[in-house]
Order: sequence, then C-alpha cells, then structure tokens
Amino acid sequence: MTDILAQQTKRKRRLNFPPAFRTPLAVTGGAIVLFWLIIMAFAPMIAPADPLAQAFDRLQPPSAEHLFGTDQVGRDVLSRVIYGSRISLPLALGLVATAMVVGGLLGAIAGYFGKAVDEIIMRLADLVFAFPTIILAMVITAALGPNLTNAVIAMLIVSWPAYARVTRSLVVSARQQEYVVAGRLLGAGAFTSLRRDVLPNVLSPVFVLAMLDVGTAILLLSGLSFLGLGAVPPAPDWGAMVAGGVEQFSSWWIAAFPGLAIFTVVMAFNFIGDSLRDSLDPHTQDAVQGRAM
Repeated sequence: MTDILAQQTKRKRRLNFPPAFRTPLAVTGGAIVLFWLIIMAFAPMIAPADPLAQAFDRLQPPSAEHLFGTDQVGRDVLSRVIYGSRISLPLALGLVATAMVVGGLLGAIAGYFGKAVDEIIMRLADLVFAFPTIILAMVITAALGPNLTNAVIAMLIVSWPAYARVTRSLVVSARQQEYVVAGRLLGAGAFTSLRRDVLPNVLSPVFVLAMLDVGTAILLLSGLSFLGLGAVPPAPDWGAMVAGGVEQFSSWWIAAFPGLAIFTVVMAFNFIGDSLRDSLDPHTQDAVQGRAM
C-alpha cells in the first residue's frame, strides 16, 4: 500500500507543471514545436529522398509516391520541407538567443549605470528603431551579400534594441528595490549587484519576449530568403521554396507546404509566448490557472 501511494505521489509530482504550461494554447504550441524538433533531429531518417536530388519527373502533384509532389526541377518537396526545418529552426532559435543576450546585457548596463552609458546605448537603439525592421534588414543583407550568414547578422542588428529597451526599463525599476540597495550597502560591487540581485528578477519578461520573437525571426528570415537575400539555391529553405512556388503558380503544392510549415511553427511559438505572458500578468493569472489542464 505504501509503495502504491509513493508511486502515485511521484506521478503527480512529475505531471505538476506550472499552470502556464498546462493551458490548451501552451500544450498545442508545445506539441507542434516538439513535432518539428523531432523532424529536425531525425530528418535523414524521415525524408524519403535527397532534398537536392533532381531525380523525379517535374511538377508532379501530391500522390502516394510523392506526398507533397515535386518541384520545377524534379526534387521531392516533402524531403525539402523536412530538411528546411534544419535551416529555419536552428537559425531562428540561435538568432533570438543571441539577440536576447546582447540586447539584455546592453539594456541592463544602461539601466543600472545610467547617465552617459544609458544615453549612448539607448540612442543607438533609437537609431535602429527609426527604420522599419524588414527594410533595414534588407539593406544590411544586400550590403553584406545575399546568404544565410549575412541575413542572420542583419537580423541580429535589428533585433537587439527591443531586448535592450525592455531590460533597461526593468532594471531601472529593480535597482531601486530595498534588497538591491541593501546588497550595495553590504559591500557588493556594481557588477556583482547587477548579476546577483537585479538580473534574476528581470529575466522572466525578457524570456517571454524571446519566445514571442522566435516566430517573428522565422518569418523575417523566410522573408529575406523569399526576396533572394537569404538562403542561396539549392538550399532547402522554406522562404526560398515559397518564392520558387510563386513562379509556378499553377503548381500550388510547391509553395503551399513550406508555407504551411512556416505557419505552424510561428503559430506554435506564439501560443507558448502568449501563455507565458498571461501567466506573468497579475491581471490574467487567475484566468490562466482556471484554463490549466
């Protein structure tokens, strides 16, 4: 009897996720993201053909032999969509993580030290904000040269100011708290206080922003590839595949399936980000707990 109760207790403990991760939106988004991560990890075993091999008849519609059809040069579209996840997902996740670290550190330094440091960093952020994101990214990518590496660099340049501004505002508020002031009075240095007392208390909103930004990063990277400024053919990038499908408008499957892949990934990360944001908002916490599964 004791063993049974212990097993039930362990099972309940394993399933006791935070309410934010047990809402229908979060569960749906997490399942979709997990699905694509599995596809990305096991792409060589899942893909039915080489994504670059021009080994089939051109422009075959979806069939039992080719579930997503073939493109204008005889490549299997399903294989290209599967391998495209190995380009879009890692680049978007890496881009957002780097922008969060760079922007977060700059924003934290600006908010904690203030004065001239704050002015310099925030004016740089305002300079980036003065231009539309996609236009500035296009200009930078075109100047550096059209390829995925330069597209990621351009996206990093236009992405960090959002994290810097959010982090700065949080740090300005947190540095006035009594526990931060007490730490400084006890002899903690500026960087020690920033690392130990301030940053752990401002990470949650920044992490929520990052989750919401993953979908935006995938959209923007795909948009640059669509415009010919990202992935270089014949790389199986989702944005470039959509661009190739537009040229063959009657063969709808060439653009439809990579477009559906972009849609599902962006939707999934937005679901997760919205759930996390609602869970951190004191006005919606009760509603989130009521929707938890």
